[in-house]
Amino acid sequence: MREVFLSEPVCDPRLFAAVTGGITGGITGGIGGGTDPGERIAATLGDHAIAAARDGIGLAPTRRPGAHARGFVLDLDRPARERLDFFMAAIGAAPLVAGVQAEGRRRIVDTYVLPAAAASRDWTRADWDGEWHDLVCEAAEEIARLRGRHAAADMPALLPGIAFRALARARGRARRTPVTLRSEFGPGDVEVLSRDPVYTNYFAVEEYALRFRRYDGGFSPVVDRAVFVSGDAVTVLPYDPKRDLVMLVEQFRSGPLGRGDPNPWCLEVIAGRCDPMETPEATARREASEEAGLTLGRIERIGSYYSSVGVLAEHLEAYVGEADLSEAGGTFGLDSEAEDIRSLVVPLRTALDAVANGEVSNAPAIIALLWLEKHAGRLRRDWGAA
Repeated sequence: MREVFLSEPVCDPRLFAAVTGGITGGITGGIGGGTDPGERIAATLGDHAIAAARDGIGLAPTRRPGAHARGFVLDLDRPARERLDFFMAAIGAAPLVAGVQAEGRRRIVDTYVLPAAAASRDWTRADWDGEWHDLVCEAAEEIARLRGRHAAADMPALLPGIAFRALARARGRARRTPVTLRSEFGPGDVEVLSRDPVYTNYFAVEEYALRFRRYDGGFSPVVDRAVFVSGDAVTVLPYDPKRDLVMLVEQFRSGPLGRGDPNPWCLEVIAGRCDPMETPEATARREASEEAGLTLGRIERIGSYYSSVGVLAEHLEAYVGEADLSEAGGTFGLDSEAEDIRSLVVPLRTALDAVANGEVSNAPAIIALLWLEKHAGRLRRDWGAA
């Protein structure tokens, strides 16, 4: 086999281990059985720049006359190359035989390139350190877990869901919350014996065999736990402080259908998954435009929470957004996602009455409306005079 040229970010130790050496699925996404890259020779690929797809995960050189993509030439064994081929197919990078400059001479190598049409932004070291790095590593580790369960040709269709989950795990690991009433247990107090991705599509179900620290200081017996993994989401309740109006949205939901609810159309607040490379506030503004045709003004954060900690990995950031609702309402949604969303504008008091009588029956809407009931007076003072 020919040597392979990998761009600089792919040679990051954690990412390289996931891409070429496999992983073991621990609670911290730990890496095991990694391939030692051995000798790495610094090299550049001419007329290419390191770029990323919109999701930030498709990361590889792309054609750019006059540019130089930095990386390394490596000699990988066959198992490592097969894992590398699988990862690159998953992110949409195409194989290429190319000439690179290394140690003062030209070397013919195998590499992988991102089609120019897929390149959304350039990679830089300054942007890479932090959440972007963690996002790509988390995605690579999930892709590695799926090898042997899915064909390489099927992986690009699974990548959007992988990207949502990778962002959630990256943000989840970085999350720091106060420990005043809770115990001080941490990562060392959970032992994950196995992690099995039993279902993977837009959403995923993972089965864990684990032990956790008990309050008496010992460990629990080995228990099995299934987790529905969906990715982080954002909710936003549009509020018109001048008129004391709120906007709710209504749409069909499969969750109530699965419970046998005879009317699985729900009154909700605007909500959506966080796209990779997108801040939560940007998600809120995008979803308000897509689901209700609104351009939000000022935004205030309500807080963040897990929606159902016993079974769901979903974590939500909640906002209230300033909006002129005098002429708002209608039917919206993305055809590409089969969305059919009715938006309706009502007085805040009417929405609160719908919470009280049970017509508003989902937690994100209840939380947002009850928060607004407490803070509406202040927002009318702060926002209403604008």
